[in-house]
Amino acid sequence: MTPESVLSELLAGNQRFSESRPVNPHHDLLRVQQVAEHQTPSAVILGCADSRVPPEVIFDQGIGDLFVIRNAGHQATLEDIASVEYAVAVLGSKVVLVLGHERCGAVSAALAGAAVPGIIEALFFGLRPAVELARQQAGDLVANTVRQNVGVQVKRLLVSEVIKKAVVAGELLVVGGYYGLKTGLVTLL
Repeated sequence: MTPESVLSELLAGNQRFSESRPVNPHHDLLRVQQVAEHQTPSAVILGCADSRVPPEVIFDQGIGDLFVIRNAGHQATLEDIASVEYAVAVLGSKVVLVLGHERCGAVSAALAGAAVPGIIEALFFGLRPAVELARQQAGDLVANTVRQNVGVQVKRLLVSEVIKKAVVAGELLVVGGYYGLKTGLVTLL
C-alpha cells in the first residue's frame, strides 16, 4: 500500500465511524493469531490520551492496524519520536497522523496557568510554542492552540532523520488532524 492509500483508508474508516456504520475489522481471535508473531501497522497515530478519542474506534480499525502513541496534549516527546521511528523503520508504517481534538483538557489547563498537583505541569512545557502561536490568532483560543500544537508536533517529528528520510523517499506521509468530539469527524490540517 502507498502512503496515500493508507491515509485514504484511515479517512474512509473515520467517515464510516462518523456515520454510525463501522465494519469493525480485525476484532477477533483470528486476527490476534495473525499478528501474534509480527505486527505491520499501516499507520501511526500520535494522539491525546483523552478517553473520548480512541484511535482504533474513530478510524474503524482493529488489532494490529494502528501503532498508537497517546499522551495528554498529543506531544512528540523524545520517547514518542523514538517510537514513531521504530514504527516507520522497523514495522513499515506508511502514515504518521498527529491527532488533536476539540476541547483538549491538557491545552485548556496549559492556557489557564493555574497551579496543579504533582508533576502535571510538565505537560505544559511542550505546549508553550503552540500557546504563543495561538495567542496571535483571532477566534477560540483552545481550538486554535490545539491546531497550532498539531503543527508544532508535526515539525518536531520531521526533525528526526529516520522520519525525514522516509518522507523524502516517498515512503511516508506525516500529517496533522483535528477530531470533532460532537461530529466524530477528523479533518486534516
